[in-house]
Amino acid sequence: MKIILTHEVPNLGSAGDVVEVKNGYGRNYLLPQGLAIAWTKGGQKEVDAIQRARAARQIHDLDKARSIADQLKQTDAHIVARTGDGDRLFGSITAADVVKAVDEAGGPKIDRRRVELTSAIKAIGTYDIAVKLHPEVTAKFKLQVTPAKRRKK
Repeated sequence: MKIILTHEVPNLGSAGDVVEVKNGYGRNYLLPQGLAIAWTKGGQKEVDAIQRARAARQIHDLDKARSIADQLKQTDAHIVARTGDGDRLFGSITAADVVKAVDEAGGPKIDRRRVELTSAIKAIGTYDIAVKLHPEVTAKFKLQVTPAKRRKK
């Protein structure tokens, strides 16, 4: 099935790209979620309009992404989490938790969907977190996870 992406889809493409996907993926997920439209000859005009708009925005977005990356490098994000035996966390740290920690540390506003966690954070320690701000800019910063104080029984 040939579709036109209207939004960025990880591991598939960005807005304005014409891609070929399996019928079920396109019909059951991409189209109902509004992430894509079916490809037609008339739809090609929309592709051209989306790509022109993206080209105009790209230079501005690249400069902004670089400035946000510099701010993130200087951010000291810290999360206090409940732990059990062996310094294992109850649950895990999610991308939304990382965004909240950056915001509380006075860092820039970032989208949780841009945070790339290579594996689940389930233990105490310091982690390198990557944030894909732009196709050419990926910011990295340190996140420290510490245990919450336990109450004595």
